[in-house]
Amino acid sequence: MSDWKPIIGLEIHAELLTQSKMFSNCPVVDSVTAAPNTAVDPVSLGLPGTLPVINMQAVEYAMMVGLALNCEIPPVNQFARKSYFYPDLPKGYQISQYDRPLCVNGWVDIELNNGETRHIRIRRAHLEEDTGKLTHINDDSLVDYNRAGVPLLEIVTEPDIHSAEEAEAYARKLRSILQYLGVNSGDMSKGVLRLEANVSVMHKDDTGFRTRTEVKNLNSIRSLYRSIDYEIERQIKAWENGEGVRQATMGWDENRQRTVVQRYKESADEYRYFPEPDLPILEISWEWVESVRGGLPELPDVKRDRFMQELGLSHYDAHTITVEQAVAHYYEDVLAAGAQAKTTANLLLGSLFALCNRDSIEREDIPTRVTAANLAKLAKLVDAGTINKNTAATLIVEMWDSGGDPDQIVKEKGLAQVSDTDAISGAIDEALAGAGDMLDRYAAGEDKLFGPIMGMVMGALKGRGNPQVVRELLTQKLQALRNQ
Repeated sequence: MSDWKPIIGLEIHAELLTQSKMFSNCPVVDSVTAAPNTAVDPVSLGLPGTLPVINMQAVEYAMMVGLALNCEIPPVNQFARKSYFYPDLPKGYQISQYDRPLCVNGWVDIELNNGETRHIRIRRAHLEEDTGKLTHINDDSLVDYNRAGVPLLEIVTEPDIHSAEEAEAYARKLRSILQYLGVNSGDMSKGVLRLEANVSVMHKDDTGFRTRTEVKNLNSIRSLYRSIDYEIERQIKAWENGEGVRQATMGWDENRQRTVVQRYKESADEYRYFPEPDLPILEISWEWVESVRGGLPELPDVKRDRFMQELGLSHYDAHTITVEQAVAHYYEDVLAAGAQAKTTANLLLGSLFALCNRDSIEREDIPTRVTAANLAKLAKLVDAGTINKNTAATLIVEMWDSGGDPDQIVKEKGLAQVSDTDAISGAIDEALAGAGDMLDRYAAGEDKLFGPIMGMVMGALKGRGNPQVVRELLTQKLQALRNQ
């Protein structure tokens, strides 16, 4: 593997959240829940004599994405016909963009798990219409045209990605940007965001790229990671065995955890692109671009930096909270309810994220289990010293399971933190009486025994002792023991 370097470029197809389709006023519906073929019109069905009209809301949404990805917006761009004969595209061609795309020459920085930052160039982002949806049943195929004609933005990187980890980080970053912009839900289970990976490998002695394959229609970031990892290993073995790699379109078989050949790859020439005769050239003024730029919301990197500067969060905490828009909004709602930033971050990143993993719950669904108001109440209880962190960790599990109010649970179960010095002193005496030879060993200089003895005291207080008061009083008593 050390002699080989993966060369990866990603194509991400994002449906845009417009009310109508790309080239007609036919409404856009949820392609999963809507009854088949109920949101169709003559244009999306490709009936003879129909004429397309550009959806300007889709153009502005695409411009927003381009600007968020640091792209240039050329003043002149044009739609093209792409010959594409398939049952889910009834007119026999797709209206897309080819040599004059809407957004070009962008970039985005991604962060890896080891803290490194990678700079990924964006070659282009262009508008097109989505196809219909096929459902295969035995030897038959059913076609649903609800999705046909929905605005689709294809975002293409340069081959700057060199591992499955980097591909995953890029996909998550782009999904986050689309969600923050409000132009795509990011719900990959419904196919509104689809991933494709162009994968090849380069030997250390190579002077140019080798043959690549394209893994199509990946419907999860996990599948993206696994398919790239598999394809890299497969191609390296093929080259080392003298078999070579043939340019092909691949699919990912989730059951067998491997890529499979779908067809051998067409070239761009085989699509027979030519300018769309039914649509005018689209001219985009500088004023229009700046108007769109002025309406951009706060993006994840900007929010991350603001959280670090204004709230004092670490880079890790701020990045983890802001990578998903729903989590960032939830966090801000908790702070708006009066909670402290760091305490809230600890409860969110520690306890709540762990509970999401335990119950296989998406992080965006956290508010349905623990409301922002209730998490704020819990954070205030911790900061006020009413409960300690251990009790908070136990309490948040009960809140998650029951949806209960933390103030009420603390009152009903008597979970308030014990700070009374007499009560704590009595618990210390009780713990020391049962410490056995640990006291003699501590008195003889074994400082590492302080932790276990502290644990015994907290146990005697049923975990509700104020750790600071317990530590201070225990230190005094143990020091007096050493001075005897």
